[in-house]
Amino acid sequence: MNRRLFLSLFLVVLAASSWLHADHHVSDRPNIFFAIADDWGWPHSSSYGDAVVKTPTFDSIAANGALFSNAYISSPSCTPSRNAILTGQHFFRLKSGGNLWSVYPEGFPTYVQALKAAGYFVGSYRKAFGPGDDGGREVAGKKFSSLSDFLEQRPDDQPFCFWFGASDPHRTYIWESGARSGMKVEDVEVPAFYPNSEIIRKDILDYYWEVQRFDRQVGEALALLEEKGEIDNTIVVMTGDHGFPFPRGKSNLYDYGARVPLAIKWHKAIPKDRVITDFVSTTDLAPTFLEAAGVDILPGTTGRSLLPILKSYAQGRVSSDREFVLTGKERHTLAQLDHPGGTPMRAIRTDNFLYIHNFKPDRWPAGHPDGSYHGKIYMDVDASPTKDVLIEGKDDPDMGIYWQLSFGKRPADELYDLRLDPVQLHNVADRTEYVDTLERLKGKLFSELERYEDPRIIGGADAFDSYKYTGRLVRQP
Repeated sequence: MNRRLFLSLFLVVLAASSWLHADHHVSDRPNIFFAIADDWGWPHSSSYGDAVVKTPTFDSIAANGALFSNAYISSPSCTPSRNAILTGQHFFRLKSGGNLWSVYPEGFPTYVQALKAAGYFVGSYRKAFGPGDDGGREVAGKKFSSLSDFLEQRPDDQPFCFWFGASDPHRTYIWESGARSGMKVEDVEVPAFYPNSEIIRKDILDYYWEVQRFDRQVGEALALLEEKGEIDNTIVVMTGDHGFPFPRGKSNLYDYGARVPLAIKWHKAIPKDRVITDFVSTTDLAPTFLEAAGVDILPGTTGRSLLPILKSYAQGRVSSDREFVLTGKERHTLAQLDHPGGTPMRAIRTDNFLYIHNFKPDRWPAGHPDGSYHGKIYMDVDASPTKDVLIEGKDDPDMGIYWQLSFGKRPADELYDLRLDPVQLHNVADRTEYVDTLERLKGKLFSELERYEDPRIIGGADAFDSYKYTGRLVRQP
């Protein structure tokens, strides 16, 4: 029996077994509506206090359910982040699936496949798995042209699981679209790792315009579910796959790259209007969906179900064992000039500190300044007006620090004291007063990575540099 057939049979048996042992009717099982933006990061929502961008749909989900203020992705890169969501596992456990533009690996079932085997009608819209190649296995469900089309094809009385993806707010943007929409350039709060530039302000507004379009589209989808009488027993999740597509954001483990908006509601089953400060990962979503559906969690799951938090009436820190989160990165684009590897790093985030370990400090974290396999410089940062401003200011005495923060090489150890430096600008890893903190967090990070069998710790990590890249390249590695 080949491996793929065995996996399919395993999913069927697993789902059937778990459902037969649950005392439910099919109609009792909740629907699942999962809305994920492409490159939408924290804190870019009115729910988190951003005074410019307006996200009424996200705000409504939070008000009618739970808003998570410490939600993180597994890896700040589209493919590994989405693979981690689908499997409920840390990205570094997913072999080739831990890289961008990769081939989805054999032997890693997804929550969508498990729900389908358990009798759910499953599907996806626009960007779900990827970018990459899943071999036609529909790991995130069959693609539909719209939610309306999906619901029309759904059999009566069959619970559904729908992945509502978007390409917003991924670049490229229409220049000054945000300003023309009525948002004011002078109201933008520019992150402290950028200069106070009008060009950057306008670039951020263009990003906000696409965030608002995503929010509006999700609102239209939820209105359709309400019209069809489905909203009360539907778990609604709205989030992003990683931080915003700006320098020191996407493809970085700082909060602007690894932290995401997250709101969840389920009218029938969870209390509303709560803010949760527990550290959660988007790897927690798969076990949450499966537990809610009465289906056993997938083998190898490292995430933990959020149902105990969601069904609690408590606010703030609900669980005593959710006081940190792990994130990491392997190869994003083929951004180095002389080898096909990425810039491997891992991090642990607590209330007061962020510790990042760079396994290859000799490599350029934003991509090589002289070129890449794509032919472009600093390839791990999306092309943008903001990127241009920072590069052009590299040799300016007043601007060089901003280039360094986004494009310069980084030491093996980075430690940020969030009580004094919430934006994570000042690395204190070499300061004597932080020696004990550094050793403690580094020890905790490495012990957790060993526990979860990270190849960077237990061996075999070189494979991350050689897995196939399925995107377009100027030259082959």
